[in-house]
Amino acid sequence: LGWAPRPGLPPGAASLLASGPEGEMLWLDVTHRPGRAPRVQVMGRYLLPLCKQRWHTCAAFLPQGGLLLCGDRRGSLLLFPCRSSSGQAVESSSIASGSTDPVVEDATNLVYEDTSSEPELSCLSYREALPLEAPLSVLFGLHGKTGVTSVSCHGGYIYSTGRDGVYWQLRVQDQQLEVLWKHRPCKGLQWIEELRFTADGDLLVLGFHADNFVVWSSRMGEKLHCIPCGGGHRSWSYCSSPDAEVFAFIRCGDVLLYQRGAEPCEQQMLLPSLHGREITCVRHLGTVEVPGHGAINVFVTGSEDTTACVLVLSEHSRAAVPLARLSDHISSVRALVLAGSVRPGDEGFGDEGLSTLLFSAGGRAQIECYRLLCAADPASEGAVGCQVIHVASHRLDEHWERKKNRHKLVKMDPETRYMSLSVIPGTSTKQMPTPWKFLAAACSDGSVRVFGLLEVAWKLVLVAESFHHQRCVLKVEAFLHMQAGGERRHLLCSTATDGGIAFWDITSPIADAVGALNQAKGEMQPLPLGAPLLTMMAHSCGVNSLHIYKTLEGQYLVASGSDDGSIHVCLLEVTLDGDNPMAGTCLHVLERVAQPCAHAAHVMGIRVLRPDLLLTASVDQRLTLWQRSPGRLDKLSTTFFHVPDLAELDCWEVVEAGGERWLYCVLCGQGLEMLR
Repeated sequence: LGWAPRPGLPPGAASLLASGPEGEMLWLDVTHRPGRAPRVQVMGRYLLPLCKQRWHTCAAFLPQGGLLLCGDRRGSLLLFPCRSSSGQAVESSSIASGSTDPVVEDATNLVYEDTSSEPELSCLSYREALPLEAPLSVLFGLHGKTGVTSVSCHGGYIYSTGRDGVYWQLRVQDQQLEVLWKHRPCKGLQWIEELRFTADGDLLVLGFHADNFVVWSSRMGEKLHCIPCGGGHRSWSYCSSPDAEVFAFIRCGDVLLYQRGAEPCEQQMLLPSLHGREITCVRHLGTVEVPGHGAINVFVTGSEDTTACVLVLSEHSRAAVPLARLSDHISSVRALVLAGSVRPGDEGFGDEGLSTLLFSAGGRAQIECYRLLCAADPASEGAVGCQVIHVASHRLDEHWERKKNRHKLVKMDPETRYMSLSVIPGTSTKQMPTPWKFLAAACSDGSVRVFGLLEVAWKLVLVAESFHHQRCVLKVEAFLHMQAGGERRHLLCSTATDGGIAFWDITSPIADAVGALNQAKGEMQPLPLGAPLLTMMAHSCGVNSLHIYKTLEGQYLVASGSDDGSIHVCLLEVTLDGDNPMAGTCLHVLERVAQPCAHAAHVMGIRVLRPDLLLTASVDQRLTLWQRSPGRLDKLSTTFFHVPDLAELDCWEVVEAGGERWLYCVLCGQGLEMLR
């Protein structure tokens, strides 16, 4: 049995859901009548999916109307239709000690009065009058095998909690449940019972940690209450008001009550936390125009604390405000990359927001993909709202379990980390009319891997790989070369810990992968990338920064920075071997220039701003501008920044109203800093 609030019911009435034999669930509307037996109306019959423990654990009527959402003991979410508007229902005024006999009021309603007739009539009547409804949508085992504990609606979205330590955000599209993203609010809180949305915008997570009842504040990131009660296998209730907070529970047959009066808050949040550990990567997502606030910059950061954070950083307030936290990673987040950005004015999006795909990767060979939708929201704290939709994920050990004849192969290193990501541009052409997007990854096990994403099917597949480097690969960057006749070449650059740089032509592997994916319906064995076109030793040790810039002449400037403090720039030209468009690609090095000891520590960021202008950032906390001329690099200026242990640099250009161009930089490490 379980009560479910339903909008539109008169005072003194409530909806009750009852699970019975063979997975049948009844929807009953119960009305309290003083001095008389409650009036019970059977509104609907529903069939739960077949499983070992076939009963519902929670339910909610959606505010859209006409839909009932249930969670069951198997951890599944079920969406049922509500056909109460059709008028087909069965009414009963009987109590448990009496039997009933139906009296027909109209063609569809049956009213039961106390008589001495057979008790089976009530059951037979509603079974004949009401059809047994099957679910419209099922998310089987969303919360594992331990069950769903609550479902609720807030702000147009659905939230579900379970005993797996996470809560999910969902929505309904065309009467189908669509998963948006999941969140793990607190490590160790494996039993989440309920979510409470407060008036001041905080989200309280109610659950059990070991034998304690816990109230966790998502805004403060800490426990507000921790009450020893013996654990979650008991009846309990929690109520909070401005005057007091009360928690009641049953233990060993006794009803116990904890009560705390209102107390003045002795602490205030001066600055919200972005991450609990070092920030390892940052990307500028774009700007959102907010009335009364101007243009607000939106960033994404990844950290050693296993989370990624979408945040806004305002030049006027000089404050960083988190918008959303992504907690799907089980290890550190080492790399971020954006793809498929839709900005204001573009087709398919509004005038005041932006949309993009975000890939995040890091430890335990894990990649996650999200769709981020950012729009102006002046009422919120950061003046920008962010909707996160989880698209796909991939882990190499899961891929290994699906391999054939894996007993004959050497298993991949379970500690493999993704060090860098790069989206391969221009993969949708007339030759490859496919919605697949491709992603290159640098891996610590010495491989360069290419993945394919089919967003509409929520699939991320490993399509090609190569172990050419035989050592940790630190950086990858993909670029597209267009020939005069319109022929495209997908090229890839990778760097490793030995100071070497390799260039690949991955046009054929991508074309082969598209054909294999379309034939195999999204599943395939990884293809070989082949041998690189060109390799060079640019540094004496690891290459931690890499950037490729295309010149107006169609040539490419490849800039790199190393652990030894040096920077290296080479000018490449791409040609085809012969007149045949299917012939091999050739790379020619036109110019090379190196600057040893450009910095006193590791060079962690480098950008080619113009063919004659470079920007570098180092752990020595210096941001240096260099002028490139034939055969040499000259230092123009140096700016000191305040972020220690620099991890990454990102840059973008802004053209102001008067036509003046400004270069903005964001740096991350033990903190976050934006410069212009």
